[in-house]
Amino acid sequence: MTGLPKIDFLYLSEQDMIRAGVTDMPACVDCMEEMFALLHQGDYRMAGPNSDSHGAMVVFPENSPFPNMPKPTADRRFMAMPAYLGGNFCTAGVKWYGSNIANRDKDLPRSILMFTLNDADTGAPLAYMSANLLSAYRTGAVPGVGARHLARKDSKVVGILGPGVMARTALAAFIAACPNIDTVRVKARGQKSLDVFIAWVKEHYPQITKIEIVDDLEAVVRDCDIVTYCASGEVGDPETYPIVKREWVKPGAFLAMPALCEIDEAMKAPDVRKVLDNTGLYEAWYEEVPKPAHRTIPVIGVKFMDMLAEGSMKREELEDLGAIVAGDAPGRTNDEEVILMSVGGMPVEDVAWGTVIYRNAVEKGIGQKLNLWDEPALR
Repeated sequence: MTGLPKIDFLYLSEQDMIRAGVTDMPACVDCMEEMFALLHQGDYRMAGPNSDSHGAMVVFPENSPFPNMPKPTADRRFMAMPAYLGGNFCTAGVKWYGSNIANRDKDLPRSILMFTLNDADTGAPLAYMSANLLSAYRTGAVPGVGARHLARKDSKVVGILGPGVMARTALAAFIAACPNIDTVRVKARGQKSLDVFIAWVKEHYPQITKIEIVDDLEAVVRDCDIVTYCASGEVGDPETYPIVKREWVKPGAFLAMPALCEIDEAMKAPDVRKVLDNTGLYEAWYEEVPKPAHRTIPVIGVKFMDMLAEGSMKREELEDLGAIVAGDAPGRTNDEEVILMSVGGMPVEDVAWGTVIYRNAVEKGIGQKLNLWDEPALR
């Protein structure tokens, strides 16, 4: 899109993103798998001292003398998530993330996201794109990559806590990885999100012949081949996070957790395999927040970091998804093992899927070309 010194870039609205394939979940799972192999090779960079940081977040004080300053309520944040990814991508980018759970009262998504894709050589913008769907599909695709390597191939029953956007994209990815899925068990807080979820499943996945509405966490987990907790909530006290108890878990189950999660003592045992989407991400998080870190960052991989620090887990008990994808570590080894995977979310995922969608858009003539300058006023 550039003919230096003139720089043009592509603007992609949400409808443009859809036309360019952002909701193609099987392709997104393939893209994320390629990205994880590059992570294992080291051909990437994110922010922070270890190049694995989730991003930089604006934090608001509990009490401010400025009346217009936002309050630190649930999901109230602004965050920049930058990364570079090599391989067939060789691009850089940053997702700008604004979030407020009170948006629901205004009929808005909890998070409103934009993504800038850059040429990795000059730094020039290649595209500026709507990123809610980009982020949702890359987030859901990661559990799908996990399921491809770690779930039983004959998996049929999926248990879901929280039937929101994350649950929809995770289910789409599970089905891409395990096409025999025909049953979903789901627990919801409210009827509205449940109705939207059920309608979406019926429209897009007629192979799901049974949708069971359940009332407690045990029913979400028990007898399910794949389990995912996708509910948002208040952070700060892990005792209030949704728990997984070992006695509920079916032999051979795969659990992918991209949201708040706690586990009981039996789930901490070494016979439950524990997989991280990127070990360095959790190491960076652990260095950035007060301890115990699980109080601040509620994903289960951060709990694992706390367990390492307190000596209740050995380092060799943690596995990395990139190593599994690359074939340097085993995937599922038998039909009985229980595997728990933490999904943290990384800006390299946005760069990977954003690059694919940008290239699709260029090839298909989708989007609006905008001019940055014909030549720069300052050099």
